[in-house]
Amino acid sequence: MGANELSALLWRERELLELLTFKLEEEQLLLTAGRTRWIEHATREVEQVLERLREAGLARAVEVSSVAQEWGTDEEAPLREIIAAAPAGPWGEIFTAHLRSMTDLTARIAQLRDENERFLRAAARATQETMATAADAAAGSIYDASGSVGGASASRAGRAGAGAASGSPVSGGQLFDGRL
Repeated sequence: MGANELSALLWRERELLELLTFKLEEEQLLLTAGRTRWIEHATREVEQVLERLREAGLARAVEVSSVAQEWGTDEEAPLREIIAAAPAGPWGEIFTAHLRSMTDLTARIAQLRDENERFLRAAARATQETMATAADAAAGSIYDASGSVGGASASRAGRAGAGAASGSPVSGGQLFDGRL
């Protein structure tokens, strides 16, 4: 193992971070477009990329340990210390470029995550408000097990019963034929 392998793993991790950025942007587009039907699929794809990133992170940690030993630094050293311990040559610059790119991608991912979380909270709040409004509007015209309107609208239902029996699909405020 060595620096070449570590660099290849860092490239792979960068690709996964870019894919995660794409998936989060895709999720955000669905949220802003109101296409909530597909949010579950988008979220599952984000979780799949995150799992692949965890696996890549473990592989990177093993390789960092190997390179750290080879370059005479602590096995637990973060990438910044590996860069500082790099021998003369291109490896310091290569690993610095990886670190810079991964730091930028991670910042963008955190921003997208926060924005998506705000969109999801706003959508949940709007859904709750809509359901509360619908429940308030329907409170006086809730059907019971027999198909009769209960509560305050019971007297209206009695007047509308003749229309429902005649087959009118919308009669007296009812939304379906009472014979169903």
